Formats: sequence, structure tokens, C-alpha cells
Amino acid sequence: MNFDLDVLMFGHVAKDRNVVDGVGKLETGGGVYFGGVALRRLGLRVGIVTRLHRDDFARLAELTREAIQVFATPAPETSGIENTYNSADMERRVCKPLGFAGTIRVADVPNVAARVYAITPIMAGEVDLGLLKHLAARGAVALDVQGFVRVRDGADLVFQPWRAMAEGLRHVTYLKVDRAEAEHLTGETDLARAAQKLRAFGPREIVLTQSSGVTVFANGDIFTAPFTPRSLAGRTGRGDTCFAIYLGKRLSASPEIACKWAGAITTLKQEQPGPWDGNLEKVKALF
Repeated sequence: MNFDLDVLMFGHVAKDRNVVDGVGKLETGGGVYFGGVALRRLGLRVGIVTRLHRDDFARLAELTREAIQVFATPAPETSGIENTYNSADMERRVCKPLGFAGTIRVADVPNVAARVYAITPIMAGEVDLGLLKHLAARGAVALDVQGFVRVRDGADLVFQPWRAMAEGLRHVTYLKVDRAEAEHLTGETDLARAAQKLRAFGPREIVLTQSSGVTVFANGDIFTAPFTPRSLAGRTGRGDTCFAIYLGKRLSASPEIACKWAGAITTLKQEQPGPWDGNLEKVKALF
């Protein structure tokens, strides 16, 4: 089969407000943004399906300059999250919703074929079960469960169970969760047992992130790679970058090698705000 793209991503390009020690700054965000740019800088063919307010379409120029194919639908407002950090502990943040651009519809999906369809929303509602099943009928689906369990509740973003998880995960090949999500979804604090429970629903490979690094559960094996950043100035977008890099390298490499690349690039990404800068020499120096 001829593929138009290596990865076609689904999720909202966001207008986030990142606040550190009381000082706020508006920045572009979202899994499709951090992950899409990182994949493109690996040299892969990338597309993004998204929704945002037409007044914010100028934010897409950064993506098109990277030669990313952008399929954008106008929305009543642009999604966004306010991430509040204390610089003494950039690991912890308070997240509040700023806007929501609505659900991506099957009609918004372009007529292009991809090797992987990656669903990387920032909050619940961006992608529904119908679109997930539609994409699974096209090919391999990667899914960040954040986009199904991080729910808008008034002025807050809260974790809620994904009621359709059993049905939804049947259609997923690559699943990304963080430690807190894995514990909430399975009731297990042991990562191996949590991954085993999640795999029983259908995903072939589980990518699990936490502050110390990434763990991959694939084919009965467990692989790990540490995060060793010298600073956490680029903490926002860590999980998005890690999952995207794993998927990108997985197209041509084993789970073990893809895990190593994900750990190394995520380490470098955390040292500076914005997407990974694409410096491969720095990546190889970490191996």
C-alpha cells in the first residue's frame, strides 16, 4: 500500500497560558503541536487534523513552515489550558481549561493514507469513540488516554473514568498513559500489573511516562529509558514529545530502540520551552 503520510495526528492546536512563579505567557501547545514538530524534525511525513478559531489560524504557520500538512476546521473558540508551575518544582502543575474548540468529526478527516493514526488530544471531547473506530478501520491507531480521561468540570480539569474504555481500547495498537492515569484506570500501583491489565483490553504496546523516564511494555518485554534533563524549563509537552518520538521511531525500529530514542529526545526537549529542536548529535550523545 502507498502511504501519503507516516503519521496523521488528531487533536487541538491550543493557545495555552503557562504561568511560572506568577508570570504568565501565551504559547502554542497541544499534543499535535509538540508531537507533530518533533516527528517532522525526525524527517517523517506528518499531517495534523485540528480545530481552532479562525483568528488563531496564524498559529498554524509555525507548523506549515516545518512542512507539516495541516487540515484545520474553524471553530467557535480555540482550545487552551492554563498550566501553573512553581519553578522550584516544575514537575507539579495546576491545569485549568481556557477554551474548547469542539469535537473533530469524521467529515473533517482528509482523504490521505497514513502508516499510523495518532489521537493526541489535550482534553476529553476532542475525539469521540466514533472517530476512533473510523480511524481503526483505516489502519493502526495510537492513542494518548489523556484525551479521554482529562475532563472539563467548570473552571477545572479533572480526571474521570473513560466509560467506553473497554470498547475503545479494542481499536488501539499503541497506548500512552502516565503513571497517575495507569493507576486510576486499573487500580494498580505496580506498573507492570497496570500495563498487563491495559493490554488485556487490546493495545499491543503500552508507553508509560513518569517524571523519571519512559517504560514500554511490548511483546511480553519491558524496556525503560530515563529522562535526565539539566533543567525543566520545557516541561510542558513532555509526554506529547515522548509518545510521538516512540511512534515515529517504531515505524523503522524495535520497541527497545524506539524507547531509547523517546527517552533521549524527551530529555533534551525538557531543557527548553517549545518543541524539540531537532539536534540529532545531542540525541546520540545521550545513548
